[in-house]
Amino acid sequence: MTDGKVHWHDGSLINTQTPFVAQQRVYYYREVEHEPVIPFAEKIIFQDDLIVVAYKPHFLPVTPGGKYIEECLQNRLRNTLGNHNLQAVHRIDKATAGLVLFSVNPNSRQQYHALFETQQVNKTYQAIANTIDNIPIKNQQWEIKNRLQKTEPRFLMHIVEGLANSHSRIRCLQTSVDKALFELHPITGKTHQLRLHMQSLGWPLLHDTYYPELQPSKPDDYAKPLQLLAQKLQFIDPVTQQQRCFSSNTELKLN
Repeated sequence: MTDGKVHWHDGSLINTQTPFVAQQRVYYYREVEHEPVIPFAEKIIFQDDLIVVAYKPHFLPVTPGGKYIEECLQNRLRNTLGNHNLQAVHRIDKATAGLVLFSVNPNSRQQYHALFETQQVNKTYQAIANTIDNIPIKNQQWEIKNRLQKTEPRFLMHIVEGLANSHSRIRCLQTSVDKALFELHPITGKTHQLRLHMQSLGWPLLHDTYYPELQPSKPDDYAKPLQLLAQKLQFIDPVTQQQRCFSSNTELKLN
């Protein structure tokens, strides 16, 4: 509690003087004996009294989990900014790089959560995929809708029959001999959605250790990051009603 590692579901901290509240979830993060240090730095893109937008490098989790506690984007930013109320209002995969939006003020936090829950955020990603056996055409576009469901092991997703619960728009930006650069717009936000939608088109993402086939567990290979980048976020701010548009200075490039 003293270190700010115990909190309610909404992210507000619990200390030794916090009154008991029945039927509430309490979250805490255990200490880990040997926490890996991720040798890449985050970057704050924007900050004001309401939000922080930060660039997350590959391999760094957004929030604590598993063997990562201090080595996550949220805790790094909390320590840097001295604000333990800071909380991510959406997630991107540990393997994915790119922009993440944080709420600064607990009083307005739910309004920013709702933007993502109600699909009011326009998200733009970039990806590089293997295209050796299936060469796309530059500016060719696809609209992918299908049903994604958890499978075994439970951290993997699978495309199944049934009513679509995932939706992405994809366009080929550039091609080379054996790879291509794509622009992706996820309309929904299912786990691993873009990775599966690219695989369904026949273009698995470069250095993906989950799809199309789960690779044996081993330490992260920092020389081979997953080629997926959350490059842009656009939305109407629910508090100020202003148009917000944030872009990463990083872009994926074909070699």
